[in-house]
Amino acid sequence: MEQIAEREVAATKQKQEETPLEAFASICGVLAIGLFALTFVFQNFAIPSPSMVKTLLVGDHVLVDRISLAPPAHWAPFVHYRDVRRRDIIVFFKPTLEQNGEHLYLVKRVIGIPGDRVHLVDGTVYVNGVAQNEPYAAVASDSNPYRDDFPAVPPPPDGEVTAEWALDLPNHIQNGDLVVPAGYYFAMGDNRPDSLDSRYWGLVPRANIVGRPLFVYWSFVSTEDDYGQTSLAARVGSVIHVAIHFFDKTRWSRTFHLVK
Repeated sequence: MEQIAEREVAATKQKQEETPLEAFASICGVLAIGLFALTFVFQNFAIPSPSMVKTLLVGDHVLVDRISLAPPAHWAPFVHYRDVRRRDIIVFFKPTLEQNGEHLYLVKRVIGIPGDRVHLVDGTVYVNGVAQNEPYAAVASDSNPYRDDFPAVPPPPDGEVTAEWALDLPNHIQNGDLVVPAGYYFAMGDNRPDSLDSRYWGLVPRANIVGRPLFVYWSFVSTEDDYGQTSLAARVGSVIHVAIHFFDKTRWSRTFHLVK
């Protein structure tokens, strides 16, 4: 009996002990699952501009859900998909390319969905004739006719409106409203006085929408200039700055702050 018990204990220990190869395989499995999740399910996104203040601050790092707003996949019927809704905050590719030919990620709030009629009067947004209650939106302290009375006032000739949108905008105006066509969305930043959005570069195609931010997982006091650095020296300096000031410039109160 004692010999049988000793054999069982020895077999149990052998099962519990992992070989280096087995441990390496386990680590690779975890990394593969994490890489899959970060590639196809979630995405990290840093807020580089104040266009969504006070909802999102410059230096907020958010986790973006890439699944729920994606086109439904027949091979994954268990995944929850839904249509884009008004007031959703979305991450998307800017409809127009940058001067260097690259796509730019943006984050804005959906104001109008397909079929909606949108216009602004003195900065107040009207959707389908109803003034919107938007406690999250900043109020301008100055006057800008095109920005605040869109689309009644034509784009200024030397303003920030893209040439493509200035030409296309009249095609979407009916009786003083911008009518959102099928397959497109009208998006604006919450910081209305300081947001280049659908008023300036046009409607967001459905195919350009990447996902929606879920929560802030880390926030570091930053400026817009910090995200405009392109040289290697500036980037290295930025990394060093973050390392030195990680504890005193991290906005700890924003950790796990829900984005809504």
